[in-house]
Amino acid sequence: MVSITKNCQNQLPISSNKLIELLEANNIEFKLFNHKPLFSVSESKSYQDVIFPNDLSSVHIKNLYLRDKKKQNFLITCEQDKNIDLKKLKEIVKCEHLSFGSEERLFEYLGALLGSVSPFCMLNGSRKNVKFICDYSLKKFKKFFLHPFVNDKTIYLKLNDLENFLRNHDVQINWIEL
Repeated sequence: MVSITKNCQNQLPISSNKLIELLEANNIEFKLFNHKPLFSVSESKSYQDVIFPNDLSSVHIKNLYLRDKKKQNFLITCEQDKNIDLKKLKEIVKCEHLSFGSEERLFEYLGALLGSVSPFCMLNGSRKNVKFICDYSLKKFKKFFLHPFVNDKTIYLKLNDLENFLRNHDVQINWIEL
């Protein structure tokens, strides 16, 4: 079991406050939303119309932390409503078997707790050889909504800024049609 408390972000490898400082230091424009903790896509969807701007050029994402039999780790990012078939995905990423990583491994490899995973977690994951895969269909959106290591905040920023920020922090994005 992960030994940190869910409300104690100062125990995270990178806190949301530190991430916000990094974004500001890199001159990344973003909007920060504070809200009640949201633990799943379905819970988040019930608040999206109330909390976030409704914009067809923006997307809410979901993130899957997966492992294969050889203990390779993957972070998969796609539209929140996209169904991901793990059997097909294993063929795309060329591995034998994919399953969800445990909460302990999620924290060890991505530095995040359940319900708080986002592409920002690759700041930790790239150092742990986690492979980052984004669904190519996300490219049709200009802005993303994503968590900054905690699930009671959401950051809204341009895709180009997210890509540049991650690239500047040695994160490789593998754009693949899922």
